[in-house]
Amino acid sequence: MKKNMGNTDKMIRILAAIACFIIVLTLKPAAPYGTILRAAGLLLAATSLFSFCPLYSLLGMNTCGIKDQKKP
Repeated sequence: MKKNMGNTDKMIRILAAIACFIIVLTLKPAAPYGTILRAAGLLLAATSLFSFCPLYSLLGMNTCGIKDQKKP
């Protein structure tokens, strides 16, 4: 996987994931909303951890700051 996320993007996603988990733990939303928030938090945390967003690759986006790398 080629990195396609920059540091600012990763920090925003980490903060959003933490917010999702805090909402789930403190407010204890109803079953479907709690599950959706948990899934969103996990997805945001995972994409931040790997610095790779599958949606960005589909859309051809790159916030990493690395310009076009030569392909072998």
